[in-house]
Amino acid sequence: MAAEGAGVKRGFLLGKFMPPHAGHVTLIQSARALVDELTVLVCSLPDDPIPGETRLEWMRDLFPDCRVLWHPQPAPKEPTEPGFWPAWKRIVARHHPDPIDYVFAGEDYGAELARNVGGMFVPLGARVLKADPNGVGGLSASAIRSDPWRYWDYLPHPVRSHYGLTVCLHGIESVGKSTLAERLADHYSTISVPEYGRSHCEVHGTDCREDDLMLIGEAQQAMIEAARPWANRLLITDTDALMTAAWSQMMIGYTPDQLICHRKADLYLMLGSDAPFVDDGTRVYKTTEERDRFHRIARDALALSRTNFIEISGSWEQRLASAIAAIDALIGKNGRKWPEAA
Repeated sequence: MAAEGAGVKRGFLLGKFMPPHAGHVTLIQSARALVDELTVLVCSLPDDPIPGETRLEWMRDLFPDCRVLWHPQPAPKEPTEPGFWPAWKRIVARHHPDPIDYVFAGEDYGAELARNVGGMFVPLGARVLKADPNGVGGLSASAIRSDPWRYWDYLPHPVRSHYGLTVCLHGIESVGKSTLAERLADHYSTISVPEYGRSHCEVHGTDCREDDLMLIGEAQQAMIEAARPWANRLLITDTDALMTAAWSQMMIGYTPDQLICHRKADLYLMLGSDAPFVDDGTRVYKTTEERDRFHRIARDALALSRTNFIEISGSWEQRLASAIAAIDALIGKNGRKWPEAA
């Protein structure tokens, strides 16, 4: 290492990143390649549509080799405001007291910023030249907030997790959850998350205790969270920890609090128990009385958690049609449109 920072080239850039998109990512990656140390300042206000804490977490996740800082206090918004540049000079000095070699920006304001805080303005990115207007150069954070699914291909993974929707299938054994999850994933050209509990029981048996159920619920949720960024706008999951909560009530007579505290799906499809029962060797509750009681407990888990759910029954084709109708309604209710070429 150079003594006392001698010979270290430092860069600086700032923005709202609300949300970060491909334009921001390419700008910052290009800037990082040109300096030894790059500071990225995330600016936010208390009433922003995406909280500053969320954006700070995204940016630190996306750029672990950068010094990502946060300025959550109000600051002048327009250069015409009195004291605009002196205020921003103080803000930058507070967060970056060391000399700045390069000031990076994808817009013209970077030149004046560099004159005020020191350093050479390096205009990176397609927006400066008004290039690629139908791609990275034309991206607008406000347009993305209005219609994030339209710009899905330009969103980094943490932002996709934020704007995606999750549909979870819920129901007792042998009601077609796994098959329906795969068919829905095919219909929407996305991915589905399988049921961890089944693989767990195939390896360790179906005589589950509290520790087993806790692991099953935690593993299921971990799989869901890991899959979110890879979904095509919509994530289908075979089950989640709320169904494990129902299993817990059936098996041990109570539900550990941890099983009902996870992030909930945007829509639950509660599958009716009227499907033909198939004993594949891992079924636990086989009698009509047991299945009816299990169904009531599973439904109560959704109701008590105040989730958004609908009940689906009928033949396999009727279940698929009802599920698609419910998901399409969810998409429309959330102001989204399924792109024709998605």
